[in-house]
Amino acid sequence: MNEEKLTEIKGALDLSPDNPLLLKMYFDALKSLNKLDEAEKIIGQLIKLSPEKTQYQIEHAELLYQLNKISQGILLLEHILSSGHKSVRAYRQMVLFYIKEDDDRAIKKYYQQLLELDRAFEDDEINAYLERNYTGDDEDDEEDDFEQDQRITLSMGEAPMKPVIPMEKPDISFKNVGGMNSVKEDIAMKIINPLKHADLFKQYGKKIGGGILLYGPPGCGKTHIARATAGEIDSAFIPVGISDVLDMYLGQSEKQLHQIFDYARQNNPSVLFFDEVDALGANRNDMRGNAGRNIINQFLQELDGVDDTNDGILILGATNAPWYLDNAFKRPGRFDQIIFIPPPDMISRQEILDILLKDKPKMDVNIEKVSKVTANYTGADLKALVDTAIEEKLKQIIKTGKETSITTKDFISAAKKIKPSSTEWFETAKNYAIYSNQGGQYDDILEYLKLK
Repeated sequence: MNEEKLTEIKGALDLSPDNPLLLKMYFDALKSLNKLDEAEKIIGQLIKLSPEKTQYQIEHAELLYQLNKISQGILLLEHILSSGHKSVRAYRQMVLFYIKEDDDRAIKKYYQQLLELDRAFEDDEINAYLERNYTGDDEDDEEDDFEQDQRITLSMGEAPMKPVIPMEKPDISFKNVGGMNSVKEDIAMKIINPLKHADLFKQYGKKIGGGILLYGPPGCGKTHIARATAGEIDSAFIPVGISDVLDMYLGQSEKQLHQIFDYARQNNPSVLFFDEVDALGANRNDMRGNAGRNIINQFLQELDGVDDTNDGILILGATNAPWYLDNAFKRPGRFDQIIFIPPPDMISRQEILDILLKDKPKMDVNIEKVSKVTANYTGADLKALVDTAIEEKLKQIIKTGKETSITTKDFISAAKKIKPSSTEWFETAKNYAIYSNQGGQYDDILEYLKLK
């Protein structure tokens, strides 16, 4: 990076000052030229503009470390970690901050939590400090030295396997899913129709199952449609989260992933659902160590059915950030159908509201009118709308002692308090769709935003 390139990026940013991608490029350029004070101002803008605030807050903390603003950096990371966000990068930076503070107790605490997330973690700076400070002959510290040595030198021994994820039998089907008709059709061709018309599909060499990647804003029903699919065919539903796969022992994550796929194979037909699949299949180019790459390679091998057939298994992956998923997952034979799940349209919102209001007492609601004032609402937003309207009505009934119907007006009032949660997601998605749309993989986003 040189000054000329920095000037070019600054010129583009002047024309589009609220563009997160350009701001990130400018921030990276400033850091590479060691213009750290100016870079701190830019990262502040990024945090305000981007829904991926946590990622940029961690980058801000790393910058504060370079600026030697230790207390400010620790407070920022404490806020991130206390909010439930688990990040190796955040824990690593917290350890580095406390090394500067020479706080032995805090160093041990955060380093242990770091290793619980990534047992294969290695960092030259941290390891050098630990080796200097935890390798003595002091008899009183013998136990601490042994524990620390166990953290630095990874255990290669066998760890007990976690229990297999319990199989579920959902009691919902497609009739419980409002809208999403095109998604239902795509899923039907993968597993529902092959089961109903087995001889026909066999004649044409079409197998039961396959892989479908669902992506879109949070709360638009990706998990709901996965459960409904299993209910539609009365099959096993096996939901997999990142904590069901990742293990602190080296090599165990790959074994557990294989065990999960084996479990699905033994219980077919089945729906194997990976929520936040980008956490398990992140882009390998962004990884420093081999542990994450090994998990991805194992995942790809299981999707390919190299050693065992996946016939009869529908593998559904859901993600809010498809741009973080390694491209190898998007090849034919793996997640070979990539389906955008947008916020429900007006007709779909009516269907969802009908489902949500079913069997609710004392309702006098014009569903069509409510659906008109809830543009860009996700399914989760609509549920929050219904809950808010009901809660407000219950408060009124308790206060007056008089039971009255919930009306359209109650829902319109509630809509003023519930803002569409998809707005921030589309701000990020739009930038990827415009600037990183290789092969037209995000054309659906551009069409939804009427940019194409």
